[in-house]
Amino acid sequence: MNSRDQHLGMYQRLLEHMSTAVLLLNDQLQLQWMNPAAEALLALSLARVRAQALLELIHVDETIGERLSQSLRERHPFTQREARLTLATGDTLTVDYTASPISEHELLLEVEPRDRLLRISREEALQARQETIKILTRGLAHEVKNPLGGIRGAAQLLERDLQDPAQAEFTHIIIEEVDRLRDLVDSMLGPNHVVRHSALNIHRVLEHVAVLLTAEYPCINIIRDYDPSLPALHGDESQLIQAILNIMRNAAQAMIEGTTEQPELVLRTRARRQFTLGAKRHRLVCKVAIIDNGPGISDGFGETLFYPMVSGRAEGSGLGLSIAQSILHQHHGLIEYESRPGHTEFRLLIPLETPHD
Repeated sequence: MNSRDQHLGMYQRLLEHMSTAVLLLNDQLQLQWMNPAAEALLALSLARVRAQALLELIHVDETIGERLSQSLRERHPFTQREARLTLATGDTLTVDYTASPISEHELLLEVEPRDRLLRISREEALQARQETIKILTRGLAHEVKNPLGGIRGAAQLLERDLQDPAQAEFTHIIIEEVDRLRDLVDSMLGPNHVVRHSALNIHRVLEHVAVLLTAEYPCINIIRDYDPSLPALHGDESQLIQAILNIMRNAAQAMIEGTTEQPELVLRTRARRQFTLGAKRHRLVCKVAIIDNGPGISDGFGETLFYPMVSGRAEGSGLGLSIAQSILHQHHGLIEYESRPGHTEFRLLIPLETPHD
């Protein structure tokens, strides 16, 4: 092997080990070569699609073909940020791509997926907002509970001095209402006991909640789609039951109140490998998806959905999702969601490592 072949072999090995997707097109925009990162990103095999037109394999926008041809003709590279790319499978990705002519007949295309980075940014912003809410709520709780304690104590002292038993009814009302407000403030703070980690089966938790929900809403059809290979999860079983019950109950109420004809709830579990939550990468993450076919969540609740006291229902307390998110944070996980009419999905993401890993 001469030195030129050695260099070419080295360059190809370098490209094959890059995490960035790299594709080589000819002047007809037909695929000549792509590295393994591109095969994984586009869900295509080079052996199957070599020499096919790129635009028959993926769809970006109406002008992409002309822009790539112009870049090749004028020998001028260009970069497109946050383009929506539709794969042959129907899946969509958000990508940055750069077209670089390397000869009059060859165009190099570099594609960098942005979905993961955008998701990480959203998760970090969500965690920061949740931490801010927690600090503000604790301050508010302190300011509210102090005078409530004084009012309750004064009512009890007043009750002792009252001669007329009928008047004691009013002090009873004061004490009961103060206790109700105190319980509401405590609920805003979320779970107040330390997480007790132990090995648990997430499917047993889901089945327990499914039984509770079926007893409350027998008209809802619950579909299980479990991954039986999931390992044991380390967490607090009672708290996870509470978090999942809050989400499933919200979904059930939305379907009933939205008069969904055939209310249906899907419980799906999957494992995600090398998954990033916030700024930390985990080897293995448990994903619990709770999917309903209700009317969906109004766009106006997008940024505030997990805030305490925010509810889309007139009689709702607005604490269910806030408490659920707080519980997931105590398990170093989080809840994310997506919603459209007929499909609302809440995803609970929990690391599967033990607390000492």
